[in-house]
Amino acid sequence: MSTKDFIEKDYYKVLGVPKDATEAEIKKAYRKLARENHPDANKGNARAEERFKEISEANDVLGDPKKRKEYDDARSLFGNGGFRPGPGGTGGNFNFDLGDLFGGTPGGSGGAGGFGGGLGDVFGGLFNRGGTGTAGGRVQPRRGQDIESEVTLSFTEAINGATVPLRMSSQAPCKACSGTGDKNGTPRVCPTCVGTGQVSRGGGGGFSLTDPCVDCKGRGLIAENPCEVCKGSGRAKSSRTMQVRIPAGVSDGQRIRLRGKGTPGERGGPAGDLYVVVHVDAHPVFGRRGDNLTVTVPVTFSEAALGGEVKVPTLGGPPVTLKLPEGTPNGRTMRARGKGAVRKDGTRGDLLVTVEVVVPKDVTGKARDALEAYREATVGEDPRAELFQAAKGA
Repeated sequence: MSTKDFIEKDYYKVLGVPKDATEAEIKKAYRKLARENHPDANKGNARAEERFKEISEANDVLGDPKKRKEYDDARSLFGNGGFRPGPGGTGGNFNFDLGDLFGGTPGGSGGAGGFGGGLGDVFGGLFNRGGTGTAGGRVQPRRGQDIESEVTLSFTEAINGATVPLRMSSQAPCKACSGTGDKNGTPRVCPTCVGTGQVSRGGGGGFSLTDPCVDCKGRGLIAENPCEVCKGSGRAKSSRTMQVRIPAGVSDGQRIRLRGKGTPGERGGPAGDLYVVVHVDAHPVFGRRGDNLTVTVPVTFSEAALGGEVKVPTLGGPPVTLKLPEGTPNGRTMRARGKGAVRKDGTRGDLLVTVEVVVPKDVTGKARDALEAYREATVGEDPRAELFQAAKGA
């Protein structure tokens, strides 16, 4: 993203959240908007595709605490009525180094991740200090954009891991002109910006602001014979299908980062990253609680009262046998160790088994006679006595 975008774009407005929104609120807003505007759900809708890119860019900044702090600091300093070096400068000899203020060094890499070298580098181009924009008048390699996609897994795939195909659409070097923008492959250096892609303006008090060159649209090159496919931009829409490995134990809503799988860079720059948001379908039998799986197992009244052994299903493996102690109450949870979800260290969580005592709908014959005898044998026992005593004492 450009320095101008970083300062002027209101990412909070893009996601429709207040500036004091929590991480959870930002995540919720992003997921809702991403689903509504995802290209797969809006075939041929250019506006939805552009909106999806804006939403992804906003989430990339606000969803990362470090990037969000840098963004808020920059907006406070330059974009919301704070310090703004105008055409008339700041008066006299006022001059300072933004690298000292934000912990970066000119053209260095000592800042927070995601913006090159911290805000010292982010504002390096803004104040014509070199930074990550140009060096010696030559256009530097440009990193490709990050892109985001979504995938839906079955419950079992999420627990065990899966390799899934993802069809991606992004900007890439135009194949027709090899990314030059010129159909003959011979663009010329822009005379306005001398190949830097930027032009300076203003400049009082030791400051000089830079903007993308309007003649070459920030490329530093001009196509004398524009490519008919990319119209001279050097970039064209590209579709590709990738086989993406989703690690075992992934949870619903998790965002996985795949380095270098995003949009290809320009002029030899590195590719961006691919972020995959995972959605997990529910399972008809098993649930999940962190690294543990859950299951509810029906048992008879006699099994709960007298004790016994019951078989319990596991996800993708043989059943396990659990021993019920005498007098097991309804709702008691027992643990089958090592039968849960895969943890990051490769070990497995547990299977939490909750007992549900089943009351038969129809009781006839010997079973009814036995229950009648049991009721007579327990006359005088009141399971609700303590309940009423507690109610009186409250």
